[in-house]
Amino acid sequence: MALAATAAVRPGAVLADLLPAATRARGAARDLALVVGGAALTGAAAQLSVPVPGSPVPVTAQTLAALLVGTALGTRRGVASMGLYLAAGLVGVPWFADGSSGSGVTFGYIIGFLLAGVVVGELARRGADRSPLRTAAAMVLGNLAIYAVGVPYLAVSLHIGLGRAASLGLYPYLLGDALKVALAMGLLPAAWKLLGRKG
Repeated sequence: MALAATAAVRPGAVLADLLPAATRARGAARDLALVVGGAALTGAAAQLSVPVPGSPVPVTAQTLAALLVGTALGTRRGVASMGLYLAAGLVGVPWFADGSSGSGVTFGYIIGFLLAGVVVGELARRGADRSPLRTAAAMVLGNLAIYAVGVPYLAVSLHIGLGRAASLGLYPYLLGDALKVALAMGLLPAAWKLLGRKG
């Protein structure tokens, strides 16, 4: 029954598209709420922060939230949500890691959320979040997109080489990233099954 309901979803749909919106106006209101809610979720997850000795980059739940938002909302809404998160933090909303705002040496990771939103949003549109293994692949690619911006930004900000920046801002986090990927592998396909039953 769940599989039949999911299969009836229009091609290119993401999880957010399964939420009902009877009219265009309600659809716009739904999308706005999702964009704001995704930014707020990422900001809340950023407060779950653990410092890493010797590194300016803390371990947070922020990356997982950003990837889940990008996947569940799709490219357009996901990027808008991360854009709101970034812009509001720049103008003083204290919802970056540890209640910070503005740009610092770790700001490149937040910029990377935008690129990751494109990656995982497009993959979700192709159904990558409907099975555990494909979800894992999407999350890994999303993480790589974040590091592709975050690590070079860290290197430039600290005036160090890329190798040293990777030692400070990439390698210590791979185990945590693997755990986040495993969590997403359970959450996203389960959400499809749940919403499919209601659909």
